[in-house]
Amino acid sequence: MDQKQRAVAATAANSRTYQFHPARAAITDLFNLYLGVRSNRQKADDSVREPPNKTQKRVLALNRDLPPRNEQFLMDFEQLQTQFGDQDQLQSVTESVLISLVIQCCSHAPRAEFLLFALRSLCSIGYINWDTLLPSLLSSVASAEVPVSQGSQGVPSVSSTSLSQSGMMPSTSVIANPSNFQSSNPASTLTPVHVIGSPAQSTIEPSSGATLSPVKLSDIACNAQPSTTRIDSSIRDNTISNLRQLCCKIILTGLECNLKPVTQAEIFYHMLNWLVNWDQRQQGIEECDGKSWRLDKALIEWLHSCLDVIWLLVEEDKCRVPFYELLRSGLQFIENIPDDEALFTLILEIHRRRDMMAMHMQMLDQHLHCPTFGTHRILPQTIPNVSIEGVANLRYSPITYPSVLGEPLHGEDLAASIQRGSLDWERALRCIRHAIRSTPSPDWWKRVLVVAPFYRGSVPTPGAVFTSDMICEATIDRIVELLKLTNSEINCWQEWLVFSDIFFFFMKSGCIDFVDFIDKLGTRLTATDHHILNTNHVTWLLAQIIRVEHVMTALNTDSRKVETTRKILSFHREDRSSDPNNPQSILLDFISSCQNLRIWSLNTSTREYLNNEQLQKGKQIDEWWRQVSKGERMMDYMNMDDKSIGMFWVVSYTMAQPACETVMNWLSSGGVTEVLPGANVQPNERLMVMREVSPLPISLLSGFSMNLFLKLVFQMEESLFAGQVVPSIAMVETYTRLLLIAPHSLFRSHFSHLAQRNASLLSKPAVTLLVLEIVNYRLLPLYRYQGKCKPLMYDVTKIISALKGKRGDHRVFRLAENLCINLILSLRDFFPVKREGKGPTEFTETLNRITVITLAITIKTRGIAEAEHLLYLQTMLEQVLATSQHMWSEKTLRYFPSLLRDILMSRTDKRGMAIQEWEQSETTVINQCTQLLSSSADPNYFMTYINHSFFQHRKYLCAGTWILMQGHPENINSGNLARVLREFSPEDVTSNIYTMVDVLLHHIHMELQHGHSLQDLLLKTCANLAFFVWTHELIPLDILLLALIDRDDDPHALRIVISLLDRQELPQRVKLYCMNRGPPEHWLYTGIFKRNDLQKALGNHLSWKERYPTFFDDIVARLLPVIPLIVYRLIENDAIESADRILAMYSVFLAYHPLRFTFVRDILAYFYGHLPGKLIVRILNVLDLSKIPFSESFPQHIGSSNPAICPPLEYFATLLLALVNNVIPPLNSNSRSGSMGDASNNSVRGPHNKTPATPQSGPANASEGQKAFYQIQDPGTYTQLVLETAVIEILSLPISASQIVSSLVQIVVNIQPTLIQSSNGLHGASNSGVQGSVLPTSPSGGSTDSAGRSTPSVSGINTSSFVSRSGYTCQQLSCLFIQACGLLLAQLPPEFHLQLYMEASRIIKESWWLTDGKRSLSELDSAVSYALLDPTWASQDNTSTAIGNIVALLHSFFSNLPQEWLEGTHVIIQHLRPVTSVAMLRIAFRIMGPLLPRLVNAHNLFNKILSLLLNTLVDVFGKNIQPPVPLEASEITDLIDYLHHIIHYEGQGGPVQANSRPRPEVLAICGRAAESLRPDVQHLLSHLKPDINSSIYAATHPKLVQNPS
Repeated sequence: MDQKQRAVAATAANSRTYQFHPARAAITDLFNLYLGVRSNRQKADDSVREPPNKTQKRVLALNRDLPPRNEQFLMDFEQLQTQFGDQDQLQSVTESVLISLVIQCCSHAPRAEFLLFALRSLCSIGYINWDTLLPSLLSSVASAEVPVSQGSQGVPSVSSTSLSQSGMMPSTSVIANPSNFQSSNPASTLTPVHVIGSPAQSTIEPSSGATLSPVKLSDIACNAQPSTTRIDSSIRDNTISNLRQLCCKIILTGLECNLKPVTQAEIFYHMLNWLVNWDQRQQGIEECDGKSWRLDKALIEWLHSCLDVIWLLVEEDKCRVPFYELLRSGLQFIENIPDDEALFTLILEIHRRRDMMAMHMQMLDQHLHCPTFGTHRILPQTIPNVSIEGVANLRYSPITYPSVLGEPLHGEDLAASIQRGSLDWERALRCIRHAIRSTPSPDWWKRVLVVAPFYRGSVPTPGAVFTSDMICEATIDRIVELLKLTNSEINCWQEWLVFSDIFFFFMKSGCIDFVDFIDKLGTRLTATDHHILNTNHVTWLLAQIIRVEHVMTALNTDSRKVETTRKILSFHREDRSSDPNNPQSILLDFISSCQNLRIWSLNTSTREYLNNEQLQKGKQIDEWWRQVSKGERMMDYMNMDDKSIGMFWVVSYTMAQPACETVMNWLSSGGVTEVLPGANVQPNERLMVMREVSPLPISLLSGFSMNLFLKLVFQMEESLFAGQVVPSIAMVETYTRLLLIAPHSLFRSHFSHLAQRNASLLSKPAVTLLVLEIVNYRLLPLYRYQGKCKPLMYDVTKIISALKGKRGDHRVFRLAENLCINLILSLRDFFPVKREGKGPTEFTETLNRITVITLAITIKTRGIAEAEHLLYLQTMLEQVLATSQHMWSEKTLRYFPSLLRDILMSRTDKRGMAIQEWEQSETTVINQCTQLLSSSADPNYFMTYINHSFFQHRKYLCAGTWILMQGHPENINSGNLARVLREFSPEDVTSNIYTMVDVLLHHIHMELQHGHSLQDLLLKTCANLAFFVWTHELIPLDILLLALIDRDDDPHALRIVISLLDRQELPQRVKLYCMNRGPPEHWLYTGIFKRNDLQKALGNHLSWKERYPTFFDDIVARLLPVIPLIVYRLIENDAIESADRILAMYSVFLAYHPLRFTFVRDILAYFYGHLPGKLIVRILNVLDLSKIPFSESFPQHIGSSNPAICPPLEYFATLLLALVNNVIPPLNSNSRSGSMGDASNNSVRGPHNKTPATPQSGPANASEGQKAFYQIQDPGTYTQLVLETAVIEILSLPISASQIVSSLVQIVVNIQPTLIQSSNGLHGASNSGVQGSVLPTSPSGGSTDSAGRSTPSVSGINTSSFVSRSGYTCQQLSCLFIQACGLLLAQLPPEFHLQLYMEASRIIKESWWLTDGKRSLSELDSAVSYALLDPTWASQDNTSTAIGNIVALLHSFFSNLPQEWLEGTHVIIQHLRPVTSVAMLRIAFRIMGPLLPRLVNAHNLFNKILSLLLNTLVDVFGKNIQPPVPLEASEITDLIDYLHHIIHYEGQGGPVQANSRPRPEVLAICGRAAESLRPDVQHLLSHLKPDINSSIYAATHPKLVQNPS
């Protein structure tokens, strides 16, 4: 039995004991005497007598004995008290009798007054225990109010035990009516009573020995005849009012004493319950009429008494209950507020304080915070508490808007309730429109589409934010936007192609209702924007999706099919292109005909509405097709003119299957040839390979219909993976080009896709090899863009796990391992190393080491996004290192993030033990190697060694070989060595390489001790390694290099690596690879690809016994992920010159790196502050600089002869403008000017942002329209490219982080006056006086002094074109600059964050009006209130301030930071301290307050920042602080309310619920801080303590109640 059950059982037992206690009759008789109530004995005597007549009745009434004087009561009671021994039980019985009498006598004023008098009298002698009386009274009252119809029902009891269980005062919003509660004491049936009357007529006179229980008021009103129901209901209502009135008077008396917190909580809860349900009708057996209560006197009186109790409980002098409990009570939201000024006053006060508290939960300009899709992290960073295993499959909300108290607003029901045109609607559309423009991955869109009919199940999906209506409207907006661009003679065909891919994805996913979409589009194009439809682009767009299943259903079977068809046909326009031979023009000219033909074939009922002329035009398509194909379904795609291209595009819409066949015929037109078996291969069966032709150009493919895309992909997969002939590189290349052109519509995760298509396919090594090659060398960026690298990593790990111990399967294993290396290095977010999340990894030793390096780079350059990931880090490292003995060098660990370094430093380096093991086994190993590898070795010993050697000896085979070489590798029997290594498992070979590296480095040290020359030793070493790698190709070079750089703590390891890279063999192979491979941008290559010979591509070790030819694989290509890691290691070891030389030597080769842009960005961030300018320039030259949107002046700044000079502010402002134009989601409206206070009233910004009169420079014009994915595969979207380019620029500047941050902050702090001055200068509208173009820094209500002091505009910025280049008003642009600056700073390493915190603190502390001692408190308070307005509001009135801008900047910065990087945010408060005024205190809370909700799952960081905020409170209101001006505690009630809320928020782990309770640790923090506060402030926080005797939260917290110590 738990504690609650025991308490209830004990209470019930005590109640029964008290009812039969011998003192009960005496106490009852005493009270009856003073109440003037006749006892049952007197009534029995009267019944024996004759019935009196009327006269006798009057005489009896007049001569009746009067009750004794009240003053005698106490003496009589004390006398009675002496007759009984157990005073505690007597006290309990007295309380029980009193409660019964209160309920019985509540409507009798004199008796009620006497009961109050008796209570006060008993209280005066300490005979009332209010902490037991009041809860019992309230419980009995609730029980008495239960109607008869509910009297026998089991309803939940409300008592201190239930409060303790819930941990707080139960929310009144959960309570339907007061009848839901009854006393915890069991009530027995009472004799029915008909009416409560005067003292002479009352019949409520139970016998002294009778069982007494609370009277059910329903018994009073509901035993009357039906004809009197209305009267009885009125009497009962009046009785309830009287009872509540008397109860409140008793409570007010009790509150004069010091009650326990739990008692005060229960009183408060009951009072709220009464108020919330004040108009709830109590019903008896019969239903009463439906009229609402009239506000009669009795009702008003108990309402007011109830309010008196509440005000007394929450009064700040005593703070019996925190006012915060009113704020979360829901009282202010009651539907039927009575017409009562007193209650209305309380509700207004609740609203006022709730609004003030909510301000601290919301960031400045929070409505502007929106996913930018400028980073890989586009998911919200507030997720529910889930295990790391569940995170991978969790369906996140695509975007969540926090509400006023921090609760997230999302969910399908909420999304459906948002009104069109409201602010929330526009905020949602802003996000969708930006997503359509910036094309984030389909993974993001799928989270959006959970509201789509296609996805919707029977249960609403939590987390959905966007409805199909919203997506439909945003889609139409984008169509209108593109039509306007098209009409302006801008070539935006690429934008249409990108949009058609997303549009098809929308329709196929079922997120848009097609009929509804056509209806809305028709209305928009005919009513609102009737003048913009001048081309056939809309018809072309609809032709793309006309074969989607539910579109065909709509046109075939929907009841509105005729109307829908007519609207579709109404979008047809005649093409009026100036270039009729342009392929796009031809397609748009014939697309109406294609549409008509398709609709004609779909439905006979709609044929009458078709255009016969367009149908006839279809014959021209047929005629052209007959002429060019000549019945052979064959075309020469490399010699097509523009007209032929255009016509073939048209054919793809009308005859997709024949078009598909011609493409497949072209790709197989070269015929086939047989692959001859190698010397070591048994010719079991013939292997036929397609001869090479040219792949289809991407310019031709991009115009194909989506239907043809789908058919081609299907046919090619059939040929590639299930065909009998090895496909040509041209077919593979064309296949990958199709996937790159339409990443939304065509992407498939190959392993799962092929398994679903045919489970046996992947069992064929040839298919596995081809899939691995395609993914590793062609589609890796696509998988990263799709967010599918982690699932792919798990799939590839399965292959590796199955093969790593299997003898002989080296080719598939090494390719899979190389792919996995690339995948792990591509991940720039935290990842579980196992899909199921438990146990050691299935990685190889190499992959485990790569994982740790990736973690280091990710944590240092991107941070860890979620608190849960931080908690999982230790477990993840244990999984990774469970099977690894490796320890990184001190130089490597020096650059590791501290979070990772601290964990790894505890590992012990076991290399010394490994050398000892080698020395113990050396004699045996050398003996075995001599027998195996000598020139006269016994041929039979090979099998003996393979079958009978011990594992611990086998791993030293290469090391033994090394020792035997003695600088003469030609003496080694390479044939035997090659055979043995091939028979080893892949993991055995890896183990051999790692141990050989350890042994050879040890051997060099030993030889040096014997006096040998280091140079000679290194030359011999490189010659020996060349024997392994190049001469006989015995071991993979990439693994050897990785093993060597992992031993960088040895002074010779990196020198050997550099020597190997310098040797002529590798540069020659790299040069050959680049010649055969074609250009890095393979999708643009139109020539014939050359297939490399298998043995030449992979070497002897991997190609032995292999027949299946390679496509893109090469041992040189395996080095692409290795070269960057070598550069990392050289920089860590201060080998700067060597790193520079390696980058110069292999810069052409690194152009083939699939993620080279990410490599450059990350290496600059990882080593920020440690790279010389020359090396930075060398690293930048890895990029194709012509295709990166660098600022125009950027080359000048990085090549400056005087690096100490900071670039001008205009340079930084141009960077921010590029982010505003390309990364920050545009504000939306039909006009380019207007108020920014409402996001629905803002400008639409097209993707070009071109102003003819003002030439643009830098990022603003780097992009000629929207880029296709294949043009920006790394980083993936143009928004990411622009943002990351700005990051690269910042990291490359030869100045300090403090100078950069200072410049950015200077721009942001003064952005409004700068832009307004420029705007006034442009438009000639400069106002006279100070207020015209310069903003006041002290918005102190318009005082003349403040108006004279102004924020200067930023000098050095030529802003004349900024506003016009952005398309925004200067007010809008200024606020978006702040958002852009916060976003940019959040991408930079933590060195910049510290500078930002210091700079922000300096600006705030130096604000003149905060340090002006002449300012009154009221002026400062007014100034702070204005200073902390959202910049979007302040900019409208030109009252922006430095503090408002810097706080908005910090909030924008916080909202974009990963969780781990928030660790340093407390520095702001540290720099602001000591806080000496309420004004500065408010600023500190305003900065950090909105951040705390993000930290609810990061308890340590939450505690740290909360402690700092409490310390600032102590700075101002501490016990020993003597402020220059007296400060009242009432000035910070909103801060006190906020502290209560955020502590409950953290305790819940999210939005505060009815059962939310603070964590004991947090209460302890608050309790310690409160000890240092002044008493008048301390008691306001008295409930945020772990003391159960002073805190209602502690007193109702199960852990603290059970363990009060």
